[in-house]
Amino acid sequence: MTFELPLLILLVVTAAGAIMVKDLISAVFILGSYSFALALVWALLGAVDVAFVEAVVGAGLATVFFLLTLFGTNEKDTHIRRPPVPWTAIVGLPILGLLLLYGAGDLPAFGDANSPASIHISPFYLENSLEQTATPNVVTAVLMDYRSFDTFIETIVIFTAGIACALILRKGDS
Repeated sequence: MTFELPLLILLVVTAAGAIMVKDLISAVFILGSYSFALALVWALLGAVDVAFVEAVVGAGLATVFFLLTLFGTNEKDTHIRRPPVPWTAIVGLPILGLLLLYGAGDLPAFGDANSPASIHISPFYLENSLEQTATPNVVTAVLMDYRSFDTFIETIVIFTAGIACALILRKGDS
């Protein structure tokens, strides 16, 4: 529990750093460190599968693909030129952030045994997964049986993104 606040501060600092730098290569490395810190946050929250995907896709593959793309461009194209920030964004985004924080107050506490997910969904999965799916691992039963269509669509999205990256990064053999 002592690492939560420093990790959240690190996330905010790296996100701001990626926005503030003037060089795309620096922004890519900062975004990679942001993804790694986010993977640590997911792991601390107990979502190890999400942490693993964030580390592999966010910190690993995305960083590599961004760097490969930048190395294929001219050096003059890697510098960021930004127009001034519109005043509506300066005023609207903090208001939106405050509204989101206000709305988060209605969410159940982390680990609350009386939350709707803990009362209705989790007991059903825990009590019926072995009988209905013949899978002793409840997480596998949820991902591959109860939510198999959702997992299949997510796999298609990731596969399509990988094919798109491969097509973008291939040499000009057209």
